[in-house]
Amino acid sequence: MTYLLLCAGFLAAAAAILAIAVTRTKDRGAVVTRWAGAVALAAVVVLLLTAVFDNLMIAVGLFAYKPEHISGILIGRAPIEDFAYPLAAMLLLPALWLLIRPRDRRHHGS
Repeated sequence: MTYLLLCAGFLAAAAAILAIAVTRTKDRGAVVTRWAGAVALAAVVVLLLTAVFDNLMIAVGLFAYKPEHISGILIGRAPIEDFAYPLAAMLLLPALWLLIRPRDRRHHGS
C-alpha cells in the first residue's frame, strides 16, 4: 500500500464527517461564511509549518520514506503525502466542533 492511498482514506473520512456535520447544522450558510476564512488561514499556517518542519526532520535524518511507497511529488524533501494529515485535521476539527456544540444556544448560555 502506498502512503498516497492511505492518505486518501484519511482525507475521505474527514471530508465525509465534515459533510455530515454541515448537513446537520441549521444555519449552514452562516457557519460556512463565519468559519471559512478562519479555517483557510489556519490551514495555510499549518501547511506552512508542516513544510518547514517536515523538511528539517527529513534533512537531519529523523525519518525517511521508501521511494516505492510515495508518489514522488515533493515539496522540498517532504513528499506531498505528508500534507494530507494536517489537511485532514483542518477538515475534521471544525466538523467535530459542529457535531458536539449545543444545538440550542438559548438553553446553554453560549
